[in-house]
Amino acid sequence: MNNNCDIITRINQKYSGMSKGHKKIASYIMEHYDQAAFMTAARLGEELQVSESTVVRFAAGIGYEGYPSMQAALASWVKSKLNTVGQVGARYGRSTQSEVLSSVLQSDMENIRCTMEELDTAAFQTAVDIILEARNIYIVGIRSCAPLAEFLSFYLNMIRGNIVQLKTTSLSEVFEQMLRIGKEDAIIGISFPRYSMRTLKAMEFANDRNARVITITDSVHSPMNLYSSCNLLARSNMVSIVDSLAAPLSLINALVVALCLKRPDTVKESLESLEGAWNNYQVYVNDEINFIDEDTILAMPSIEGSRRKPDASLTEKQKG
Repeated sequence: MNNNCDIITRINQKYSGMSKGHKKIASYIMEHYDQAAFMTAARLGEELQVSESTVVRFAAGIGYEGYPSMQAALASWVKSKLNTVGQVGARYGRSTQSEVLSSVLQSDMENIRCTMEELDTAAFQTAVDIILEARNIYIVGIRSCAPLAEFLSFYLNMIRGNIVQLKTTSLSEVFEQMLRIGKEDAIIGISFPRYSMRTLKAMEFANDRNARVITITDSVHSPMNLYSSCNLLARSNMVSIVDSLAAPLSLINALVVALCLKRPDTVKESLESLEGAWNNYQVYVNDEINFIDEDTILAMPSIEGSRRKPDASLTEKQKG
């Protein structure tokens, strides 16, 4: 193993071949690295209900001489991540607002350009076919990837239905929501650095149940590809502490459009049905912005009885 690899890369590279106990340790470190960095081997073992010797063997298994050297590597990695804020300050501290805007947008444009040039079109078409053929589609995206999962779920529901977006704060909830996944189903896992262990475990579970697995991630070296049958890669280089998700969102947009073109009649029927429901139940009545003669008019809901009508006799007196 390359000794220059950081601890997270080492865990990713070894994860698929780990024992159950070692996977438990790996999952905890990936999800709680800021806490694990300050735990002794005994304390980490107590937290995970595994023996101290199992923790020590885990450290050796990912290429460290012992637990202290692994702990030092983890602490160094955590420190480097915390220093990201300082790096952003050094890079942008003296920049004007317009320079920051230009730099970030240029970076997003470059990510989209590279994604377009590097995307495997055969894998893209395979993903389209899998989504159309599957009985149920499970979608998982954790933390900063959650908006991407939400966006994809919204449009897939319009195109084909039977969409399950995994919304979770714990690994046990992931498995509860995936309890009935099987070989006729598919899962789409969305994850970018720092990769989510919950997303990876969901994909492993789906793979064990013989479901089709699609990944949307950043690299062929991503751990998300361990269990996938179809990899869609999108650049997401960070310009700052904020993950750049412009290219992944563009990729998802393209996926949605491709699916719509495959099922135009279904999409049209869904939209017409939805439009009918909106009209029948007055979903947007009195809750829209109308543009008339270039003047914005807010159609606010009337509140019956909120204002008493002026007294008729008083009105007549005023007229006089």
